[in-house]
Amino acid sequence: MSPDLSLIFVLGLRMAVAAAFVVSASIIAERSGPVIGALVATLPISAGPSYVFLALDHDAAFIAEGALASLPVNAATLFLALTYVLLAQRHGLLLSLVSALAVWFLLAAGLRALDLSLVGGLIANVVAFAICVPLMQRYGHVKMPLITRRWYDIPFRASLVAVLVAAVVTLSGRVGPAITGILALFPVVFTSLMLILHPRIGGPATAAVIANGGWGLMGFGVAIAVLHVAALRFGSAVGLSLALATCVGWNLALWWNGRRKVAVAK
Repeated sequence: MSPDLSLIFVLGLRMAVAAAFVVSASIIAERSGPVIGALVATLPISAGPSYVFLALDHDAAFIAEGALASLPVNAATLFLALTYVLLAQRHGLLLSLVSALAVWFLLAAGLRALDLSLVGGLIANVVAFAICVPLMQRYGHVKMPLITRRWYDIPFRASLVAVLVAAVVTLSGRVGPAITGILALFPVVFTSLMLILHPRIGGPATAAVIANGGWGLMGFGVAIAVLHVAALRFGSAVGLSLALATCVGWNLALWWNGRRKVAVAK
């Protein structure tokens, strides 16, 4: 196999693996209700594969710097979620989604221009969490209606993720770790859920899934910080493993706490 064909094959394999992760997670989100769906949606099922593939091509310093750039972008995702949740209560998909993405791009670009340190990125996440989560909390208690899957759902979601992975992997060697870190955290899962669910179950029900993701995004921010620190000290493999463990552990703790509250209420 020629070098060019080999590169195309490897890129296609990476796109397929990442797409399979996100499609599986989004199906679970649809079938499990807004709370479980949000916990699944805030796992690193999009950014995770992107970073794993980047680690195969770049050293630990690149991964650590990319994670540092990703950290404030997670704060922008919280405001994307808040914008969508508020607008989706009364408006259609187009206005809600476009407005939310506009907020994300503006905040991501603005925070990137500030060139925040690790402490600055953590502060940005704490501020975003303190503002967004209380405002979204009242919209998280909506029963998910029965969803009938359409033929184009899975190909559409897979295409979204595949395009992101291709962009991140292809551009990483040209734009540097900072821009790569921003691209890796583009909210593919949230965007996919909005595009697929909003026309079929309505804005409020879709917004409930997004609203319940606030606490999960906070844990995701902690995981990104762990990746930055651990990759510098122990290498990319250990850093990625610890970041994944942080994310999964955080969401499992949220799930257990939710079940405990239900049991106490009974």
